[in-house]
Amino acid sequence: MPQAKHLFLLRHAKSSWEDPGLDDHERPLAPRGRRAAMAMAGHLARAGVEPELVLCSTARRARETLERLSPGGEVLIESELYGASPTQLIERLRRVPDAVDSVMLIGHNPAMQSLAISLAVAGGERERVERKFPTGALATLVFHGGWGELQPGSAELVAFVRPKEIG
Repeated sequence: MPQAKHLFLLRHAKSSWEDPGLDDHERPLAPRGRRAAMAMAGHLARAGVEPELVLCSTARRARETLERLSPGGEVLIESELYGASPTQLIERLRRVPDAVDSVMLIGHNPAMQSLAISLAVAGGERERVERKFPTGALATLVFHGGWGELQPGSAELVAFVRPKEIG
């Protein structure tokens, strides 16, 4: 059986709406978002989550979330992830080399929630994700096969952690 692949879907932490004239792409993290990102960084360290590859949206709030996490691995900041649909995110993940066993994707809702629901088989943590995928939350999915084989219903959603649960 091929090595299990791990996919960590992280929604960026809470962004600031303090400046209503600021372009959506340029909105920074709110103070609550900074605290949540630091709490999630502690969770990642305690859980031993060290993705080999991190794919991050170019949006400022996503990059600021990434900076506070310091998850390790190769980091790619990609403009195609900002505003991507779940289908586009799957297409991007299918281009990950099969030698990579773990990927963290830092992006936005509603695509992150829809992607997690689409990939996950029924049961487990899926029902919690269906209810809400809040800012700063992390869904962990596991599947067998190559990244090019990733498709709806091909993964198990093994964990779902929200910042308010850990910090």
